[in-house]
This record gives sequence, structure tokens and C-alpha cells, in this order.
Amino acid sequence: MQQDQLLPHLFRSEYQKIIAVLCHYFGFEHIEAAEDIASDTFLTAAETWGIKGLPDNPKAWLYTVARNKATDYVRRGTRFNQKIVEGFDAEENYEVEIDLSDQNISDSQLQMMFAICHPVLSAEAQIGLALRILCGFGIDEIAEAFLTNKETINKRLFRAKEKLRERKVKIVFPEAADIVSRLGIVLKTLYLLFNEGYYSSCQSTTLRKDLCLEAMRLNYLLIENEQTNLPEVNALLSLMCFHASRFDARMDEAGEMIRYDDQDRTLWNDELIAKGRHYLNLASKGNEAGKFHIEAAIAYWHTVKTDTPEKWENILMLYNRLLIAAYSPAAALNRTYALAKVKGKEKAIIEAEKLKLDSNHLYHVLLGYLYTSVDNQKAASHLQTALKQAKTPADKSRIMKDLKALL
Repeated sequence: MQQDQLLPHLFRSEYQKIIAVLCHYFGFEHIEAAEDIASDTFLTAAETWGIKGLPDNPKAWLYTVARNKATDYVRRGTRFNQKIVEGFDAEENYEVEIDLSDQNISDSQLQMMFAICHPVLSAEAQIGLALRILCGFGIDEIAEAFLTNKETINKRLFRAKEKLRERKVKIVFPEAADIVSRLGIVLKTLYLLFNEGYYSSCQSTTLRKDLCLEAMRLNYLLIENEQTNLPEVNALLSLMCFHASRFDARMDEAGEMIRYDDQDRTLWNDELIAKGRHYLNLASKGNEAGKFHIEAAIAYWHTVKTDTPEKWENILMLYNRLLIAAYSPAAALNRTYALAKVKGKEKAIIEAEKLKLDSNHLYHVLLGYLYTSVDNQKAASHLQTALKQAKTPADKSRIMKDLKALL
């Protein structure tokens, strides 16, 4: 890898690890210092490597510099307390141990994950902190992911950090008895983080993929830990693998969404599909099947490349189970699409109109699809409503193409 590519790559892969370890060492009270040290480490690397060239082991070099900067920060603070607060005759010979071993990095990220996914924070705040601290995303990238501005993101992150400080949230691994109850919020945050990349209206294809990959990486950390390697964790990673397997087939070169029926199935990633099956098998070892188990099973059937009655009957049955276990408007819409595949558009229209999701542009897109060839005038009416409600240029362009196809 060339020097101009290596540093951005290392920033993406190591920045958040350094922050997690330093935050674990300092606590949330000094989280800004941890972020500053991590940022300054990469700034030093950019300046030094540009003059002297790459070190033999760039990753180890970064960790050494980060450790030294963190040690200097602690010593400055200790020296101030000793000399200014306690007097000038205080002892200055002390050692600072900051563990940047692979094991401590992994443990620190897990502990930080549980701290960030604290019930005192809103889902948006949890995802924002996860993107910033656990994934190393910049403020500009987070703002793009949420389709908002930097000022809003900065305020949201500041308030979230302050709340964690006020509640004196510790960066520690939960007690064994608390893991299951706390794990639910962690998994929900990772699920939302993945969805932010997979279903969001963000215009950056690269960023969308990165969001999904980071959610999968954090999920895998849970699987690597014996205490959190539970069926529901494997079910969520299975779900992510199945969805990610179709990532490259879901968008065209212009950034427009390609509907499931129109996807080039040769672009589906067979390796990720195999991994999804592997984690789904591991998830089946438990006695209970939760929301992620059902969604993973639905996603599995969507990776079956041949459309058969059995495929769509299974998908419909699973959506019926999902709506009972965890109802959501999105699941209800998707279930209606499966119903059309099994029982025809006319019956699906009856069910769809019962949902009355009139303010949701995807609802009108679905009705536009269902009414096409049944009542093209109504199909056009729903697509026109969807066009008015759509927020992104890509969505609007896709709807406009559907409208033109009706004419």
C-alpha cells in the first residue's frame, strides 16, 4: 500500500482503537483529551512520515507515539496537581502504564460499546457516539450519514458525553448477571448503525458501505468474547452478512436504488452468503428465536437466487411471525410485497391500504407497484404522491422513471 493510502487506512482502522483504550484509561471525564491525543498522533505521523518516510512497523509506531502522548498528558496533569495544589516538594518519579496490546484494545472497545449504549442516551446519540468513538468517523461524515449539519452533530455528541459524565457511567464490562439485559441495547444500536448504511438516503456509496462494515466489525467483537457470544449476537451478524451480500447489486452507477426483482444476481457475494448461513446455524443453538433470528431467516431466503413458490411462501410466513414478535411499519410494507408474490397484487392491495401510511413515500411507491397493470391511473397517482414526499434526488429520479414507464 502506498504512503498516501496507508495513513488514511490506518486512521480508519486504528484511530477508534486508540480512543477506546485511552477513554478506558482516563474515563469519560477526559474523553476530549483522548480524542485530541489520537488525532495528534495521526497528525504527527503525517508530518514525520512525510519527511522521514514510513517506519518499519507503522501500526506499532502509531501506538508508541499515542502511548507517549498519553503519558505526557497524565504527567502534566499530575505535576500540576502536585506542584500547584499540594506543594512544590512532591515526588515526581512515577510510571504511567497504558496497555495497547491487542487483547486490551479488544476489551476496551467492548467496554466502550456497553458504555455508549447506555439507556440514558437516545438511539440517535448512541449511534452518533458509536460512529465517532468506536468507528472513528469524522464530524462531516456523521453529519452526512444523518443528513444534517456539523453544528447539529457537534451539539448532539456534546450533550451525549455530558450526560454520560453526569451519570458517572463507567467504561467497564457489565457483570455476568447484567450482560443479557444490557446486550439488547448494544445489539439494537449495532442494528441501527448497520441500517443507517444499508437503508439510509446518504449519497456517498463509500460511506454507506463503511457504516455497514463497522457495524459488522463491532458485532464480531461480541462474538469473539465468550460472555457475549450468544445466539442473538450470531443471528444479528448473520442478518448483516445476508444483507451485505447484495450491497453491490442494490445501486446503479448513478446512485439510484435497484429494486430486488431487477438486481443482477451475479453481483451477490457468495462468500458473505455462506458466512450468513454459518452464523445463522450458530444462532439456532439457543432455545429461543428472537427478532434478529426471524429477520436473518427472511434475509436468507432473499439470497436464494431462484424465485420459487416455496421461497416467497417462507418469506411471507416469516414476516407474519415478525409482525407478531416486533411490529414495525417497514416490516408491514415488506410483508405486503411478499403477499403480492404469493397471492397476487389484488389481495396485496387490500392489505396494503389497511396500513394507511399516507405520509410515508415508500408506502405510495409500493402501492404504485401493486396497482401497475391493475389500475395504471391509481398507480400513477400514488407515484406522484411519492414523488412529492421523497426527500433525496436518487429517490425522486427512481420514482420519475416508474412514472414514465406507465405512460
